[in-house]
Amino acid sequence: MTATVAPRVRPLVLLFLAVVGVLLAAARPASAHAALTGSDPRQGAVVDTAPAQIALTFSETVSLSDDSLRVLGPKGERADTGEAGNIGGTTYSVRLHSGLPDGTYTVAYQVVSADSHPVSGAFTFSIGAPSETSVSVSGTEAGGGLVGGLYDTARYVSYAGFIVLVGGAAFVLVCWPRGSGVRAVQRLVVSGWVALTAATLALLLLRGAYSRSGEVGDIFDLDLLGEVLQTKTGAALVSRLLLLAAAALFVAVLFGAYDKREDEEKRDLTFGLAVGGTVVAAGLAASWAMAEHASSGIQPGIAMPVDIVHLLAVATWLGGLSALLVSLRWAPLDTPVDRSAVRRFSTTALTCVLTLVATGTYQAWRQVGYWSALTGTRYGQLLLIKLGLVSLLVGVAWISRRWTRRLGETASASASASAAASAAEEEREREPVAAGAEGSGEEKGAVSEGGEPGDARRAAQLARQRAAVDAARQKRLRDADPLRYGLRRSVLAEAGVAVVVLAVTTLLTSAEPGRTVEEAKAATSATATDPVSGALTLEIPFDTGGQDGKGVVRIDLDPARVGGNDMHVYVERPNGRAFDVPEVQIAFTLETQDIGPLPVAPDHITTGHWSASGVQIPVAGDWKVAVTVRTSDIDQVTVSKNAQIG
Repeated sequence: MTATVAPRVRPLVLLFLAVVGVLLAAARPASAHAALTGSDPRQGAVVDTAPAQIALTFSETVSLSDDSLRVLGPKGERADTGEAGNIGGTTYSVRLHSGLPDGTYTVAYQVVSADSHPVSGAFTFSIGAPSETSVSVSGTEAGGGLVGGLYDTARYVSYAGFIVLVGGAAFVLVCWPRGSGVRAVQRLVVSGWVALTAATLALLLLRGAYSRSGEVGDIFDLDLLGEVLQTKTGAALVSRLLLLAAAALFVAVLFGAYDKREDEEKRDLTFGLAVGGTVVAAGLAASWAMAEHASSGIQPGIAMPVDIVHLLAVATWLGGLSALLVSLRWAPLDTPVDRSAVRRFSTTALTCVLTLVATGTYQAWRQVGYWSALTGTRYGQLLLIKLGLVSLLVGVAWISRRWTRRLGETASASASASAAASAAEEEREREPVAAGAEGSGEEKGAVSEGGEPGDARRAAQLARQRAAVDAARQKRLRDADPLRYGLRRSVLAEAGVAVVVLAVTTLLTSAEPGRTVEEAKAATSATATDPVSGALTLEIPFDTGGQDGKGVVRIDLDPARVGGNDMHVYVERPNGRAFDVPEVQIAFTLETQDIGPLPVAPDHITTGHWSASGVQIPVAGDWKVAVTVRTSDIDQVTVSKNAQIG
């Protein structure tokens, strides 16, 4: 029955992979992982007098470099002093020159988010009145173009190299110690090390141009490289290169001294190699965890160790699968993959799958956060595709486990039949080769007087013939074993799905997390006005930096007109649950007429709810509403948003 399962599953696998390929080909470019949620002046605003500075608020902390924030005048001249910095929380500013003339100004920003992805954009505001401007706000997004393509390719290769290196070595140590002497397995693991090392060097060189200019000519700019080395991402890449040097020593011992030991000595050395290899592999995984998604957002102290375990489980499963496939296909007949090795890998793979379910569930909750983000964001859609692929992979693995069970049940009979077939095959093929050897002897006698070159050529030809005959015989014997042939085909199907899983995973690491997208939408929906009553609602996220310091402040102002207003203030956690903080203060400022700040101290009503009545708004205009939130004795932040009142 099992023999008929694979042909039926194969068309479904190919169809599923084709659909996924179409989805990935049609996928939009990855968004950045920090979003601009507010600015002062806001986009499109017309102010009466030139502001002293431009302030930009992002959904998470970002890193600034030279010219990260630029303000350009109507004719393209620089209007800022270049003095950019953080003024609190996730708000950054750059000071402007004094005496700026009226007209439309362009604010361009290019920063790096906390999870290492570049963020760029631009908007305009006007002083006095709008005017024509020679500055174009449309341009190449950070991380795009040829440099972006090369960088994304290097990221994919680095993941693939890590999986092959770690998983292949783990397969040898845990499942098949005899595999350390198999040339095909050695080539696989060494190829993983070479790919990861080359990709890491490429990422280090490309990083400056990728996050800044996007120009190919800046790849070898030593000044940019020096700046990269001072960033979190640069430190992670350098750490990875140092760990790869240790990994090279590990691989040399695994396929050198370890392979030459007897079985008893191997058992003693296995423990030391396992400990050292685990430390190096965990360090390599940490070089991703410390610089990407796990290092930013909520619960980074838990997320980074979980991400390391997740990466190690992926590498052990998929990399071991690659090693098993290579072993089934190219291992010599005198060193076949024994059934105990296959069964050990099957158990190891099952453990890895259970680990991936646990760690993947936590990561999905942390990165998605909202049910709407699961289907309404690119990250959530890619996550659903990955879940489907992993489910398919587990299904194909179940078929492989059935082949493994049958291989174990008939191992002795298959071994005897294989040995007999091998002996008979070798006997039949020895005759023509021997005849060729006799002919070569006669020819050698005939040409001995002419010299030795003919003899050497004939000997080389015979050696090639023997090698070709031996390779063909080994292939026929492998294919003649229906159990190993069936197992090899099901493992090949697993490997094919695994490649697509790796591609989707790479896209996930460059896609904006669903939780960030949803929170940015909430933050950028600056105001909501009831068309009947005219009531105004503001939602402003905050982060005081302390424990339980993240949340959202919602302000309801009714009727949001000149004169007295009723105000209700609600403080909620990111998951929407109300909670109390020690202090909340509100201030209204109309900067265009130098009015304010007008402070308001609302009264606490119930959990997460404050209220104030008779809040006076003297004139209509674009008011800046500033909220000061204190979550502990020392953790406090002021966030603001502009709103049209009156």
